Amino acid sequence: MTVIGIDLGTTFSAVSTVYDSVPVILPADTERIIPSVVGLSPDGEWLVGTPALNQYVLYPERTVRSIKRLMGSDQAVTLGDYRLTPPEVSALILQHMKAIAEFNLNEAITQAVITVPAFFNNAQRRATTQAGELAGLEVLRIINEPTAAALAFGLETTTDQVALVYDLGGGTFDVSLVEIMDGVIDVRASHGDTHLGGDDFDERLVGYLVDVFEQQHGVDLRRNRQALARIRRAAEQAKIELSSHMYTWVREEYLAEKRGVPLHLEVEISREKFLLLIQDLLLRTTESIDRVLEDGEVEAVDTVLMVGGSTQIPAVWELVAEHTGVQPRQDVNPSEAVALGAGVQGAIIEGKPVDTVLVDISPHSLGVAVVNFTYAGDPIEDSYKVLIRRNSPLPATVEESFSTLAPDQTAARIEVYQGEHPTASHNTLLGEFLFEDLPTSPTGELTSFTVQFTLNLNGILEVTATERLTGRQVGITVAVDRQQLPQTALPAAQPGSLSDEVDDDAQADTELLTEAEDLLARARQALEKDHDPALESLVSDVTAALDDGDMEHLQELVDVLLNAL
Repeated sequence: MTVIGIDLGTTFSAVSTVYDSVPVILPADTERIIPSVVGLSPDGEWLVGTPALNQYVLYPERTVRSIKRLMGSDQAVTLGDYRLTPPEVSALILQHMKAIAEFNLNEAITQAVITVPAFFNNAQRRATTQAGELAGLEVLRIINEPTAAALAFGLETTTDQVALVYDLGGGTFDVSLVEIMDGVIDVRASHGDTHLGGDDFDERLVGYLVDVFEQQHGVDLRRNRQALARIRRAAEQAKIELSSHMYTWVREEYLAEKRGVPLHLEVEISREKFLLLIQDLLLRTTESIDRVLEDGEVEAVDTVLMVGGSTQIPAVWELVAEHTGVQPRQDVNPSEAVALGAGVQGAIIEGKPVDTVLVDISPHSLGVAVVNFTYAGDPIEDSYKVLIRRNSPLPATVEESFSTLAPDQTAARIEVYQGEHPTASHNTLLGEFLFEDLPTSPTGELTSFTVQFTLNLNGILEVTATERLTGRQVGITVAVDRQQLPQTALPAAQPGSLSDEVDDDAQADTELLTEAEDLLARARQALEKDHDPALESLVSDVTAALDDGDMEHLQELVDVLLNAL
């Protein structure tokens, strides 16, 4: 009997198991993580996940989000004619997770391991167990999320160490000090906040957007539930976009009406503005780090694990790295790490053998040459600005903002390097291009532009420079080293250390198969947006070659498909 692992998250939930000794996420169609949202449609149908989230914009009064924040309390929510307790709402989510697992595994599922924040009290843990029972699950274990994260990162298989687990999710935050000795994971200290996370970042952005709308149109949307729901959804999407881009636009039409005239919201948000809005919230998390280190009576840690979807905000990574003095690990998807760890715990209870998780990483840092300045204003040429850090999980997309050095500068040379040395020219030059015809400012302002790095699973790096005012783009595509490692080997592994152990032909075939699958996924996405008979035929040919195992023919078709895309 399979014991599944469930991360019952504030904003997203996920379910996992161990297959062929490797922990895997069990998806629902193309979704690996499911929105923790429950709704009751006007027709009386219960909705869970994405359908409920989609309904939220139209019927916010019939939809509930972030129920995890109410677990263990006496509060209840009203959906239509129903009044539900937090365990009852959570049970609907867990029931959906159970159904996803049964569909993937083709067997009845009755037992589960469910995760909770380390600082959850007894009432909250009992409510979680009750939710599982209402969903038809025997909850064999309630485990702490940092413990699950340590299992997902494979720390129990490494040497004795002290790890700091920084878990910043959608609605809750906790930081835990975890000690690993003789393969046993023990949470020594934990501290956090049940009302701090991505939801709060969204609300700061919602408040800003509502203020902008009021300034533009003289209309306050704070009592318009439907308009607020749309802005909240737009704010969440903007937050996600700003994790990989320096700027994004929020455009929402027909939010309100004034004297019969429809009113729209259209505003550009910079990453800098977003960080100013949430800066005090981020700084609160460092207080918990200090408290945990004090409670655990340690001055330094060996490892820092980043867990939770909100840790994908670049400023969070930088804040934790600076505050702890340790480069955090994020080699397991932070949105999936807790669920994977719960699956590992379920497999341990079953007696299954468990291997480490395989992740694709960038074994070298990737960046550009820049000119830095001393405090006195003296230029430091040939400096190296890292955009994608070494050991970053793939695929990865990072964007940074740069500017010209002088107001009358009309061109900028973008030099792309691979390596770890702070001096750019001491690293490996991958390629370069000239960004010409940059506009100059009559007021003496510098011209700003963004540089985006996109590194796919096959080690193909796309570098794009975008001029801010016109949106004009130039760029190059280069090949970089790609490496797949057991994630437990990441900290000590050196680039290329496994290359001698892999058969060249087998590795080439594996990379070709991975590239083909990646290109097929991109092609199918393109076909969903625009039907192209030629591309559709090419997708069929590549699929047939994959099924036949004809690697030579597959290589030819992959080249054609890459050019077509």
